[in-house]
Amino acid sequence: MTGTHARTHPYEALLRHFADLRDGTHGTAADRAGKERLFTTAVELLDPAARQVLDEANRFLLLGSGLVAATGVRTDADGMSAQWTLSWPEQRATGLPALGLIAHYGRGFHHPHLRGVTVRDWPMNVFSAADASDQIPTLRAIVAADLHNLVFQRDFRIVPATTRG
Repeated sequence: MTGTHARTHPYEALLRHFADLRDGTHGTAADRAGKERLFTTAVELLDPAARQVLDEANRFLLLGSGLVAATGVRTDADGMSAQWTLSWPEQRATGLPALGLIAHYGRGFHHPHLRGVTVRDWPMNVFSAADASDQIPTLRAIVAADLHNLVFQRDFRIVPATTRG
């Protein structure tokens, strides 16, 4: 957290999300083009928080053996997305997907969402650096849930901290 921003209540973003549905808006935008501009800005704002969370997981769980990568905003037939990934040797050897934090604004969606590789859809109401910082606990929860699901799909041995820690 930076500056004098006081952390918002954990449910505030969810209430903003529901208000968007009620009002037909996303932040200050009511049309798709405006929402896409806000999405692009939100991805830029989220980048430091997403990298921080994946770097933490890499240091603590993967003992620094992982590689963090980011795609930036991409557009395809499904809509717009950006992805931050954390891959490591044990995960790659099993053929499992990398851990991922995904910002997604689907073609048929009213507004964007955050998701993981195995877990889906959290509200993505990021309009400032403070909003992005407030998402760190959610991003951590996504990473933890995804890693748990990947271990469940294979084995605890894919987590270096359990075998070398």
